[in-house]
Amino acid sequence: MGLASLHSVSCSPTAPVHPEDAVILGALLPFSGSESAIGRNLEQAMLLAIEDLNAAGGLDGKPFDIVSRDSHSSSKRGLDQLLALLYLDDVHYVIGPEENDLARAISPDVKALDRFQMLPGYAAPAAARSEAMGGWMRLAPSPFAVGCALAKHAIHEGIDTVNTLAARDDYNASVSSEFESHFVALRGRVLPSVTFTSGELTYTSKIESALEPNAGRTLLAAYPATASTIVTEWTVSGRPGTWLLGPALRAEALLANIPAGSLDGYFGVSPSLSLRSECQLVDEAQETVSCTTENAAAFIKRFSSRWNGEAPFPAAHFYYDGVVLIAMGLVYAQATSGSIPSSGHALQAIIRELNSPENDVASWRDLKSAMAGLRAGIPLRYAGAAAEYEFDRYGANKHYFMQKWTIDSETFVDLAPVPVTCETDE
Repeated sequence: MGLASLHSVSCSPTAPVHPEDAVILGALLPFSGSESAIGRNLEQAMLLAIEDLNAAGGLDGKPFDIVSRDSHSSSKRGLDQLLALLYLDDVHYVIGPEENDLARAISPDVKALDRFQMLPGYAAPAAARSEAMGGWMRLAPSPFAVGCALAKHAIHEGIDTVNTLAARDDYNASVSSEFESHFVALRGRVLPSVTFTSGELTYTSKIESALEPNAGRTLLAAYPATASTIVTEWTVSGRPGTWLLGPALRAEALLANIPAGSLDGYFGVSPSLSLRSECQLVDEAQETVSCTTENAAAFIKRFSSRWNGEAPFPAAHFYYDGVVLIAMGLVYAQATSGSIPSSGHALQAIIRELNSPENDVASWRDLKSAMAGLRAGIPLRYAGAAAEYEFDRYGANKHYFMQKWTIDSETFVDLAPVPVTCETDE
């Protein structure tokens, strides 16, 4: 299937030249199409990580490098480019894609080739499976964590009924389902919800159906392009009801395409960029959390100084970390076994081992010391630009806090984080 699909792949006319002995990482990003606004920013984060790693000595002197391909924000064209990374570029370490359906579509090839796939994106599929071939790691919070934080916020606000207006894609449907499940577990009541297919010409009837039950809050779970149409039509209708906003909606693209001030005062949650060590539970009964943001601010300053004042998107913090985590695993494997793992499954196990809580911490801000320690065979866990990493047995990063935010004067404003303390079925 993989090789047969490559005839339609359009490669760049001027392919980048990589150092002959470079360790190549591959990335699939949306440089064109509906999600193009984010692609270059995420690539800049990865290029910055490559520069920092090479300045820290690379892999025993061998430089790291990256080859990026364009998903075109399209499932069909994006799959062709993913297959090209695996079969034409022969990349063993893939970062991305952003699109959930593409990540699922490529998983049989990753497994068959026993490659490694790092998934930093918010909408990446769950890493809840054990495999003997292939390795996957998920860095951003799962829909479970998002749904838990949204439900806790609603309960703490005194809301007793909710429903959702959610897109039918895997990610937003999962966020909606988890939110409803957690809200019921917290003794709230879920009223009839509504789903829709993205790309419709109008959502007027869907909006009316979702707001008709008069729920205390209606979760809008969608991507910015669709949500901007929904919010515009909702504003024209007189702005009935009250929204909660899903994590994908913390995007400047949403604010730029809705009536001015229409969402001011509404709340949402998204991944917290505060390290776990920067947060403390102030009031256990009320689950009040206080976090500092010095680590995230330092990365923003570093990124902006490198890229002419441009600020990183929140997701860019995770993409930087994805590159570093792969490098740390390879450097440690080389030091302890004499070679880098040829198996994606083996690399995943090494990265999980390194990020065990009992290991000493290595910071993104001093990769030179971190790499020196790993080359000496010292296991080190990573405190990155987005999080302190600790993985479950499937390769999903554990998240303990989510960031609550609101919109004020058409600007996103961070509020107190929300703890993720909902119980799992495990």
